[in-house]
Amino acid sequence: MLFEIRNYHFNPDLFDEYKEWARTRATPYLHANLDLVGFWVKSDIESEVNGRPLDELGSANVTWIIRWENIEQRNAQFPQVLSSPEWNEIFSHVPGGPQSYLRTEAKFSTEL
Repeated sequence: MLFEIRNYHFNPDLFDEYKEWARTRATPYLHANLDLVGFWVKSDIESEVNGRPLDELGSANVTWIIRWENIEQRNAQFPQVLSSPEWNEIFSHVPGGPQSYLRTEAKFSTEL
């Protein structure tokens, strides 16, 4: 198994709108089309950071995890899911448009 951990730094000024969009539009589609382990948004509790300080964006405020069989499955299916007409319609309603994503990160992890 391969886990894709996706972290987003979404514009905090639009975060409440984003949460509603994610809850009502994005996550239903993602759950239906991916092996979505979960989709989480930052709470009001401050992050705990040890070691080197974060940059000006701070901690990611959105995280979701997808389970894949392997990287080949991911590379074949993920682009299809995010280029579908249905997703394009959903994504056209993201608050503030694509520029509201200040940073996106994807890392790939395996279980020990």
